[in-house]
Amino acid sequence: MIWALRDSWAITRRDMTHWLAAPAMIVAELVYPITFVLLFAYVFGSAMSVPGGGDYRDFLMPGLFAQTMAFGIGGTMAGVAADVEKGITDRFRAMPMSRVAVVAGRSLADMLNSIVSLAIMVACGLVVGWSWHDGAASALAAVGLLLLLRFACLWGGIVLGLVIRGPEAIGAVWGLLFPFTMITSAFVAPELMPGWLGFLAEWNPISSTVTATRELFGNPVAAGDSWVAQHAILMAIVWPLVLVAVFLPLAVWRYQRLSR
Repeated sequence: MIWALRDSWAITRRDMTHWLAAPAMIVAELVYPITFVLLFAYVFGSAMSVPGGGDYRDFLMPGLFAQTMAFGIGGTMAGVAADVEKGITDRFRAMPMSRVAVVAGRSLADMLNSIVSLAIMVACGLVVGWSWHDGAASALAAVGLLLLLRFACLWGGIVLGLVIRGPEAIGAVWGLLFPFTMITSAFVAPELMPGWLGFLAEWNPISSTVTATRELFGNPVAAGDSWVAQHAILMAIVWPLVLVAVFLPLAVWRYQRLSR
């Protein structure tokens, strides 16, 4: 166990060193969320309505927080795929190191990166007028749910990074992230969408985290009447755990079969 932890921390420091040497990577991951903050808060926000009333910026920011965490799957995928393509992963596998160190180290590094990204997004929210209203304990619980979503998504990113080859395929997956993160309750209440689209948005795992964090932050919720919307906090825990249970074993299995 000590060997595995030491090797995992070595991989974590290696990935973090890459970010320190190339901070543009972190900036690039934050360009889209910050752009969405500016667009929806100042350009489209005046035309948006929140069912039940409430300030749209308070409604918007928890959705952008969750979207940022979900978009992290792309950064994880690209980093893992780059290591595989360059042969770095094969070199790690040939070294006398723990078999779990590469995926565990990557996951820890990405979580640390996500904490920084989320802190920057919270700062952006405060700048545009968003705030939490239910106390520090509830706000910290909301942050915990956001990071839990990120933890689940990063294992999906690791699996995709180990499977996908070539920049074209990676670009295609990046493109699929947009509908997956947009067909949610992040920007518009599902009840304002066409029936079938609202159903998909409510059952999107990201929507559960969005609704749960709105409740915990004390922001306008505008949740629907479906079971999944009424039990958002529960589902914001269940969905990520299900994703981890599926993708974590797949990531380990795929890593062990890279040379076969």
